Amino acid sequence: MKKLFAEFFGTFWLVFGGCGSAIFAAGIPDLGIGFAGVALAFGLTVLTMAYAVGHISGGHFNPAVSFGLWAGGRFSAKDLIPYIIAQCIGAIAAAGTLYTIASGKAGFVIDNTKAGAFASNGFGTFSPDGYSLQSAFIAEFVLTLFFLLVILGATDKFANGRFAGIAIGLALTLIHLISIPITNTSVNPARSLSQAIFTGGEPLSQVWLFWVAPILGAIVAGFIYKNLLQNHAEA
Repeated sequence: MKKLFAEFFGTFWLVFGGCGSAIFAAGIPDLGIGFAGVALAFGLTVLTMAYAVGHISGGHFNPAVSFGLWAGGRFSAKDLIPYIIAQCIGAIAAAGTLYTIASGKAGFVIDNTKAGAFASNGFGTFSPDGYSLQSAFIAEFVLTLFFLLVILGATDKFANGRFAGIAIGLALTLIHLISIPITNTSVNPARSLSQAIFTGGEPLSQVWLFWVAPILGAIVAGFIYKNLLQNHAEA
């Protein structure tokens, strides 16, 4: 149970910090943090929670990461469903908290006809810069693949594990710097689901892509690292 609570709190922090920065701080005229600030916020959430609770649960905070670690031989299949449930509950709880806070401002309403509403992900007319389904799928697949390669490499028994959280957090920052204009950046099915539930409409109907593409990318990365990159020699 401690592992599941760690995944709950870690995923809550990721969604609350990352999506919260997009909802509250990104668009304020003259003082807003913009895309770069949101990218950094997502990276910081993972970095901080990796050191806070990573030693308890492994610090997945993302169903795609759990699948990728399973494919790479680092995670048991029997723990996949409990981890994913804990991650999704944490993400939805964070989105609910964000919604409650946002509702305290006069005139607040989620316009689910606009791209990026309530930090949701999307493609086509719901992509921040109008990218197609194909572009969105490729971006989410490739970026999650490389995210998992960083995670698997940084946490390898031959790597310097003390700095793994920094490498992983910076990797997520870079991923957001690349892909916020494309899909508003997912690489995390729980993060996409939580925002889509509160947004509704087309963003909710498009959320399937932000489960399929990241999970496939993560699984491919797991097999690549395990079979092509991992050093199997004894320490």
